[in-house]
Amino acid sequence: MAATPRKPRSSRSGRATMADVAAAAGVSAMTVSRALRRPDTVSEEVRARVEEASRRLGFVPSRVASALASARTMTVAVLIPSLTNAVFIDLLAGVQETLSPQGYQPLVGITGYGAEAEERVLRTQLAHDPDGVILSGLDHTPGTWDMLRSLTIPVVHTMDLIAEGEHDDCPVQTVGFSQFDAGYAVGAHLAARGRRRIGLIAGQLDPRTRQRCDGWRQAVRDAGRHDPALELMVPDATSVALGAELLERTLATHPDTDALFLCNDDLAQGALFQCARLGIPVPERLAVAGFNDLAGAAWTVPPLTTVATPRRAIGVEAARLLIAGMADRTPKSRENPRRVDLGFRLMVRETT
Repeated sequence: MAATPRKPRSSRSGRATMADVAAAAGVSAMTVSRALRRPDTVSEEVRARVEEASRRLGFVPSRVASALASARTMTVAVLIPSLTNAVFIDLLAGVQETLSPQGYQPLVGITGYGAEAEERVLRTQLAHDPDGVILSGLDHTPGTWDMLRSLTIPVVHTMDLIAEGEHDDCPVQTVGFSQFDAGYAVGAHLAARGRRRIGLIAGQLDPRTRQRCDGWRQAVRDAGRHDPALELMVPDATSVALGAELLERTLATHPDTDALFLCNDDLAQGALFQCARLGIPVPERLAVAGFNDLAGAAWTVPPLTTVATPRRAIGVEAARLLIAGMADRTPKSRENPRRVDLGFRLMVRETT
C-alpha cells in the first residue's frame, strides 16, 4: 500500500514554512536555508528549485528564526524628525539604497523634532534588537545618552558634526556638515553684495536651525551690520505659507530691510511668491537667500540663492559606516569614532 503523501505543515500564522519549501523542492530544510541565505553554497539547479518553490508557496523567511540562528536581526533603527521634510526623505533614501543590497532593512522611527519623543522612540526600537542605529543630530536627553553608552552595536549620528572634546564619555560617530559654517557663508555673501539691513527669518528652531542662525549672526556681526531687531524666529513648522506671512510681517515693521536669509527653502520660496504678489523686485529691492537647495529652488522666479546640503550622501555614508561596524561585530567604532564632514555648497543664483 502506497504511503499517503505528507500534508505540508504551516506556521501558526498560516504561512508556508521552510519545511514546506523543502518538500516542494525535494531537498532538506538545511539546503533551503543555505540556498536562501548563501546561494553561492548550493548548485545553480538546486537554487533554482528552491526559488521556484518559494515563489509558488509564497514563502517568507522568518526574521525571528534567522535572528536566533545568526544573532542578527538584519535591521537598523533609523530615527528622523519628520517624513514630510524633504531633507530627511533624501537622507532616508541614501540609507535605504546602501543598506538594502547588504540585506538590511531600516526600522524608521519619527521623533517629531522632540528630544523626549526621540528617547521614547529609541527605547522602542532597541526592543527589536537592531544591528545598528542611525540618529539625526546630537541634541539628546540624558536618558538617550545613557542608552547609547550602554550599546555594543554601532551608532552613527547624522546632519551634525561632533565638536572637539564633546561627549568624550560616549565616543560618537558623526556624518554631516557644519551648520554654523553654512549659515556664516550666507551672511558673508549677503554682506559682500553690499546689503546693509540684513534680516533673518527662521522657523521650527530645532538645534540645526539655531546653529545656522548662529553662523549667519556671526557673519553679519563681523561685517558690522547686525541688528537684532531684524531677526524674526518662530517655533512654527516651516512652510511656503509661513514664509509669505513672515516676509510681510518683517517688511511691515522694518521696511528698510534690503536682504533676508530664510533658514529653509520653503520659507524662502514663500517669501519670493509674496514679493511677486506685492510687486517687490528681487534682488533689486530685496535680496533673498534660502537653505538646503530643495527641489524647485533653481526654478523659482528668479532662481533662488541657497545652500546645497548633501542629504542623500550623508545617508549613504552613515549606512556605510554602520555596515562596516556591523560586519566587525565589535564596538571598534566606539573606540575610534569617525567625524565625516561632507561639506556644503553656496549656490549663488539670481535672488541675491
